[in-house]
Amino acid sequence: MMSDSILITAMTVGYLGIVLLVGLRARQGQSSSLEGYVAGGRHMGLLVLFFILGAEVFSAFAFLGAPGWAYSKGAPAIYIVAYLTLAVIVWWLIAPHISRLGRLHGFLTQAEFLSACYPTPRNVLGLVIGVISVLAMIPYLTIQIAGAGMLFEAATSGMIPFWLGSLLACGVVAAYVYASGLQGIGWTNLLQGLMMVVIAWALGLTTAEQFFGGVGEMFQQIKSEAPEYLTMPGAGGMGWGAFSTAILVSALGCVMWPHIFMKFYSARSERTLKRVFILYPLYSYLLVPLLIIGFAGVVLLKDTPLDSPDKVLLTIVVELADLPAWVIGLALSGALAAAMSTAANLAHTSATILVRDIAQFHPTLRDWPEQKALSFTRYGVVAISLAAYLLALANPGSLVSLLLGAYGIIVQLLPMLLGALFWRRASQTAAFIGLTVGSVVTLYLQFGGTAPFDWHPGFCGLVVNTALFVAISLVRKGSGSRSPVESLSTSV
Repeated sequence: MMSDSILITAMTVGYLGIVLLVGLRARQGQSSSLEGYVAGGRHMGLLVLFFILGAEVFSAFAFLGAPGWAYSKGAPAIYIVAYLTLAVIVWWLIAPHISRLGRLHGFLTQAEFLSACYPTPRNVLGLVIGVISVLAMIPYLTIQIAGAGMLFEAATSGMIPFWLGSLLACGVVAAYVYASGLQGIGWTNLLQGLMMVVIAWALGLTTAEQFFGGVGEMFQQIKSEAPEYLTMPGAGGMGWGAFSTAILVSALGCVMWPHIFMKFYSARSERTLKRVFILYPLYSYLLVPLLIIGFAGVVLLKDTPLDSPDKVLLTIVVELADLPAWVIGLALSGALAAAMSTAANLAHTSATILVRDIAQFHPTLRDWPEQKALSFTRYGVVAISLAAYLLALANPGSLVSLLLGAYGIIVQLLPMLLGALFWRRASQTAAFIGLTVGSVVTLYLQFGGTAPFDWHPGFCGLVVNTALFVAISLVRKGSGSRSPVESLSTSV
């Protein structure tokens, strides 16, 4: 009904207004320094940092892509739960070192950390890492903007078309990130994170109860009507090679995302970080009800398959479920919260890298005054957001496929990081060559070649990358007394 669409649209636009207000008010009392804008003054506490890291991982992918994979493939969607469990272990081992050295040396970007561990002439390595980071994060940001457009269009029955919904979400995010930096991201993520968790569980349990009488009864019906969805390789034919390497690439790549890596700098202390990691699995439970909705679609939509699996949650909640318009409005707002909270982090981080690691690589720009660098970082937020919006209008493919492809590129930074932290013979030449060749292999297999054993292209690139890194380090450098990070720790 038209009145329902108007109510849903009004609620959603009102929600955007609240988020914008919270984000802009966070600017009050904020330091005007670049460190304050990028790293929150390095004093983020447990609660805000918990929701920042949660929002960075749980995005439009969680509300659209994850149910889409459960609906289209079945059991292979469990890879998402598996990699998030393993990722926390990787964070626990690595993040405290990053936080300590970031505070010690004043690092603001991931490339600054790695290029300090592996010095190269004119900091070429920092430039390469910066370029790779931005190229990986723009598709990730595109996922969020495209997801917001899909949400608006479906929930408002086309009253707000895809292009306008994407633009509204993108504009709100760019506005408060431009004004408030990490402080704005932190407080809006706290608001949006609470909404996401409550709404996800409400939708998941309501869907199972309304259509099947409960979650157990739903899976019993799937078992009798479509049992292939409950076992590997699932309905989509995702074999063990693709499944296991998707888990590995995602778990290992999770720590290497610059927008996550750089948040380790913002923690009040290493102890605060470890407390966040202990609590983090509580946030991961958000995925369980969303996967339930995807599995419900296996039965509910078996006679009317969707043109895009990513639309399964929207179709069930908006078209099939008997829900009042105000509930649909809240559901849309919760899903938008997932997309916008991650988009804010990605735009903020990409702009910082664009200025600190790419633009300032040029000798004439390297000595910019701090306030000028801060101004251009803010302009970068707008430029990066606009680029991702235009890419979203180009109708990108599956949200999960886009995300997995981006993970494949960013995970290529892992061997050099582990070498810097834990290996005394790690060589900067090996780090540079391994990163370059691993990225080329990944891109080739992602867009043109065929990976062996159905492995993830990023995993193939990581194997080549690691082999080159180890072999060249052994050849180029004799036994050292300290790892690159140990040398960095004593250089102050």
